This record gives sequence, C-alpha cells and structure tokens, in this order.
Amino acid sequence: MAGDVRVRGSVSIPETELSWRFSRSSGPGGQHVNTSATAAELSFDVANSPSLPEPLRRRALERLAGRLVRGVLTIRAEEYRSQLRNRDAAKARLAAVLGDAIAPPPKKRIPKKIPRGINERRLENKKRRSDVKKQRSVRWK
Repeated sequence: MAGDVRVRGSVSIPETELSWRFSRSSGPGGQHVNTSATAAELSFDVANSPSLPEPLRRRALERLAGRLVRGVLTIRAEEYRSQLRNRDAAKARLAAVLGDAIAPPPKKRIPKKIPRGINERRLENKKRRSDVKKQRSVRWK
C-alpha cells in the first residue's frame, strides 16, 4: 500500500502496475549528470489496468487519447538531481493526470431567465451613456 498511487476517491494504482525506466538527465548537476541515471520515466498501461473500473477506464482512454501510445501513458520527470525525488514527482504527476481524466463530467449549466429589473437597469445605463455622448457631440459642433 505504501507504493500505491492514489488517484481519486477509492481508485488507486498498485506499484506492480507501474513500469519504470531511468536515464541520464539533462540540466544542472555538473559531472554528476554524466554518471548517474536520475531521470525517471513512468509508464502505466491504462487500457489493460485491472485497478481501473471499466467506466473510468473508458473515460480515461477517451480523454487521454492524445497522450497514449498503444494504451500506455508515459510520464517523464527530470527536474530534480535525485532519482528518488524524480520518482515521486512522476507519481504525483501520474495521479494528477489520471485524476483529471477520470473525473466525472461537469454538470450541465441550466440557463435561467434574466430578471426584468436587471435588464431594465442595463438598458437605463446604456441610455444614460448614450445621452452623455450625444451631449458631447452637440457641445463641440
């Protein structure tokens, strides 16, 4: 449970479903960068994951279609000099991306009728501005 990635509500992904690759990272670090594999690449198979319920999986596949390669979501983290911190950053990013992807669709907005008083005030303000501008043009001619 310690390695699980908590996505949203009761949905979490066990560490066993995550695939890691490490490589040399670009950026600051001097000679350290040239010798250690600190960049973390996290892959998660969204299409075949048993931990995602079917409706959530379909929603995630639909919303992440542009980011998936053969149903696999890949996240690369290389902003830190430590492999451990990059692993944590990749897990956090995976949770955020998947959480947004499986979120329920927003409720449909029901348009309401504009109250008569608000509309009348708006028209009165427009009339007042119009009169002010007419008076300006009359004064200068």
